[in-house]
Amino acid sequence: MAASPTIVWFRLDLRLADQPALSAAVARGGPLVPVYVLDDAGEGDWPPGGAARWWLHHSLAALAGALRERGSRLVLRRGAAEAQLVRLARETGAGAVAWSRRVEPSAREQQERVTRALAAAGVTALPQDGALLCSPDEVRTGQGGPFQVFTPFWKACLASGAVAAPRAAPRRLPPAAAWPDSLALAELGLLPRPDWAGGLAAAWTPGEAAAAARLRDFLAGSLPGYPRERDRPDRDGTSRLSPHLHFGEISPRQAWRAVHARAQRARSAPAARGAEALLRQLGWREFAHHLLWHFPHTAAAPLRREFADFPWRADAAGLRAWRRGRTGCPLVDAGMRQLWRTGWMHNRARMVVASYLVKDLLLPWQAGARWFWDTLVDADLANNTLGWQWTAGCGADAAPFFRVFNPALQGAKFDPDGAYVRRWVPELADLPAAWIQRPHAAPAGVLAEGGVRPGRDYPRPLVDHAAARQRALRALRELKRS
Repeated sequence: MAASPTIVWFRLDLRLADQPALSAAVARGGPLVPVYVLDDAGEGDWPPGGAARWWLHHSLAALAGALRERGSRLVLRRGAAEAQLVRLARETGAGAVAWSRRVEPSAREQQERVTRALAAAGVTALPQDGALLCSPDEVRTGQGGPFQVFTPFWKACLASGAVAAPRAAPRRLPPAAAWPDSLALAELGLLPRPDWAGGLAAAWTPGEAAAAARLRDFLAGSLPGYPRERDRPDRDGTSRLSPHLHFGEISPRQAWRAVHARAQRARSAPAARGAEALLRQLGWREFAHHLLWHFPHTAAAPLRREFADFPWRADAAGLRAWRRGRTGCPLVDAGMRQLWRTGWMHNRARMVVASYLVKDLLLPWQAGARWFWDTLVDADLANNTLGWQWTAGCGADAAPFFRVFNPALQGAKFDPDGAYVRRWVPELADLPAAWIQRPHAAPAGVLAEGGVRPGRDYPRPLVDHAAARQRALRALRELKRS
């Protein structure tokens, strides 16, 4: 007797290679019905932001094309995932639904609703792990609890077993006997209106094939220099894999094995160091998801509960200037303008702009996390939460709050010639390197020669950094006293 059809519910796993849900569906035998359900309500307080929706549109288009090449197609639906999947099972006679587990709180609740609805309809649920190297519920401390410090967490992950070889994509997929109705991709309304995404389109190519190409290019060219180059926003020294990993266009297992293979072929010390540094970044991604799994409240509230009473300021004008890259602090403004234009920001710049918001401006980290969520193409709830709580000193293994980045010194160290600032803050492009990170301190003659009129061509600083640092430290002392 032929097996009943299986629905493959794609979520943040928009690929065909090393796709456990797809593999589980193929193993059942019978036809496959791939589906993506746009369920904004199912994402709770964190539906995809504007930049992520642009990426999702193009990633779904790429996935649909890859499925067509294998004799299948992608069915698109919108609404509550549990209702749409049960409806689709009835329409196709499917006996099972396979999907990849997620760690976000609302996504976990969605999974539970789907499982209950399928059971009530007599349909088998086939949830799979595939988004992480280590299951967040299996890596535990010696006392059986979750880790809150990265290094022992990562050691435990590495000791948990070898990373399995990734599976190749199927060459052919058994199609449904009759395809159910599907929305057109444009009907999901993912693209911005009016279209502001020209900078995103110029910077990125979403999809599984583009993810694989990006990884190949990075390993072939930039891996040996990665440890020293990854902190330089003025250079193309990072992997830029983060949006591809977030949308599941490439699995962490694929990235892990490819990095190892490249390092072994090279047999050089720089390549080995580069591989170790990149794998450690994958480890931080694992750690972020581990934390969100065990501490789901941290997407909106501090892990260290005493920081819930931190005396943040209210400053709508300052927040607006920070968002627009108009703070008068060149490295901060360069990072924020890169974000707005391309949907991405270099990690060193992310740390500096975050420190500026929560310490120089003394504005709540949640406001920054929300802005990043809406503007980053790689907006990932676990990574975003870890990064902002690290900066605010209120999360796991966080930098202490009294560590305050000096943006001008950070610029001088990591953008010494001012190339990053010149690119994203062009009104400062003609200033010499000695003054480009601190134009407010430059002599009048230097500013005139560079065509910069403070307060007109480029804004004056919102705050004096030294005074703002002291204000932040007073706020910390006030918190400790209370």
